[in-house]
Amino acid sequence: METFGASISEVRNVATGNSNDGTVEMEGFKQRVDDIISKVDKLEQKVHDVDNFYSSMNKKQTNMPKGNSATKDKDKEKHVPSIKKQQQDASRREVAASKRMQDLMRQFGTILRQITQHKWAWPFMQPVDVEGLGLHDYYEVIDKPMDFSTIKNQMEAKDGTGYKHIREICADVRLVFKNAMKYNDERSDVHVMAKTLLARFEEKWLQLLPKVTEEETRREEEEAEAQLALQVAQEAAQAKMARDLSNELYEVDVILEELRETVLKRCRKMSTEEKRKLGDALTRLSPEDLSKALEIVAQNNPSFQATAEEVDLDMDAQSESTLWRLKYFVKEALEVQGKNSGSIGGNENQNNNKRKREFCDAIAKTKKKTKKPT
Repeated sequence: METFGASISEVRNVATGNSNDGTVEMEGFKQRVDDIISKVDKLEQKVHDVDNFYSSMNKKQTNMPKGNSATKDKDKEKHVPSIKKQQQDASRREVAASKRMQDLMRQFGTILRQITQHKWAWPFMQPVDVEGLGLHDYYEVIDKPMDFSTIKNQMEAKDGTGYKHIREICADVRLVFKNAMKYNDERSDVHVMAKTLLARFEEKWLQLLPKVTEEETRREEEEAEAQLALQVAQEAAQAKMARDLSNELYEVDVILEELRETVLKRCRKMSTEEKRKLGDALTRLSPEDLSKALEIVAQNNPSFQATAEEVDLDMDAQSESTLWRLKYFVKEALEVQGKNSGSIGGNENQNNNKRKREFCDAIAKTKKKTKKPT
């Protein structure tokens, strides 16, 4: 059986026509190709990142109300701050909002002092002495005990465990009185005292509530604006990355075209015997690899119907670049088939479909058409 392969020397001959003089130039080609492969790998990762970003943005914009499109806001922006600056601005806004909330908490502290200084507040100043008072069912009735000393400690905490929002304090103050009303009979003194102080607290809370609501509204608006600004900055960054990717891909195309032109200029002509061997080798390809080989032919020959049920491939009509591309593709494909033949068995030739047999017939016709070398 004839061997079909392309050695390193043959590759060099393609470019130079000489196995010795072309070594340096071939190594230069190889280095340029390696550089392109490395660059393409990085570009693929960038493309993946950009694609993920816009996919997530499309999902978010689907849920956004009309008239609140980030794209419209982006068009209005003459200068889009960087993502880093947006994050710095968000951090400053958070600090300012935290200071305003602390001021509201201090105002709440005034209300709390007025309540705790009331003559009926003494039962609620410390945690309930469950054991001392013999309240054996207290924890069965009360899920979360609360008292004013615990609230005070939470308000003064410096380790980050304290209250973050004024409504958290308000909820605990209510809990103090509601626990007492829940556990004690409504005719008991403690129940009446708790109910009276809770009513007084609610009156004073209503006086502070407009300021709390105003702050909450302001904070929500600032957070919404910050989120939108960050989104615009992210879109601008991704748009820049997309433009850079486009430029880099164009550069890769230019380099590949230069390499292609260089190789085409230096390709030697394939001999008639090499074409005959190539035709024979094509008949030994698997149906899948055969389809790929036909696609290679179609790339440089738009009129060639690679997907037709019956094809007629004239080897003499193909360009040198197409012939050499076919040769190296077939070599690699047959090597893979050879490695897999042990596990697949010797039935490959029996499994070829109708399209492959027809292609083989076409190759046979081509052999008859082959001209003698001059």
